Amino acid sequence: MLPVSCHLAIVYRQLTGVAAKMMGKKALDAAQVFIDDMQLHGQLTPEEFLQQREAILDRLFPTSQLMPGAEKLIKHLHAHKVPIAVATSSHRRHFDVKTQQHKQLLQLFDLVVTGDQVTKGKPDPEIFQRAASGFAQPPTHQFTCLVFEDAPTGVQAGVAAGMEVIMVPDPNLDKGLVEGLGAAAVLSSLEQFQPEHWGLPAYSGAAAAAEA
Repeated sequence: MLPVSCHLAIVYRQLTGVAAKMMGKKALDAAQVFIDDMQLHGQLTPEEFLQQREAILDRLFPTSQLMPGAEKLIKHLHAHKVPIAVATSSHRRHFDVKTQQHKQLLQLFDLVVTGDQVTKGKPDPEIFQRAASGFAQPPTHQFTCLVFEDAPTGVQAGVAAGMEVIMVPDPNLDKGLVEGLGAAAVLSSLEQFQPEHWGLPAYSGAAAAAEA
């Protein structure tokens, strides 16, 4: 018999794998993935799962924090008039609850596209294509768009859209789920991102250091 710690590790790894498959998908599709992987057929429907999940998300989402380096990057790109958008699979209501502490920062984005505005969820490229076409001056070529993603399905969607993708995966994500997705780079944190390596203006400190 395995010790309790081993049982917990196995369950944790299983849930981490399921969560990775759910990330980036539309709510009902993600719920079905959970039920399929956890073999809950006949015990729980996707609709029941979502109903129970709502109460939990309403408690957790209001305290959502930004990823390290996100605020610096957003303000930097906005200051240099680089068009930026949010393309999230979250429903608009969830997005609003999750970002209620960051309203001022969100005003710096040119547009926000949420999961309920598209018919197909990630890994389909529709949400990124819609975001790109929503800019005041849509890009002539999709490869000029740079996508930041934490979910495997999101990376696949960005690549399918013909865009360059930088993956910043959750540290708990199985390394095997990060490989072979087609990301142009994988960073452990947005703080590692160097804009000048991607044809963008360098951070002021980096520019000063380079001149020195």
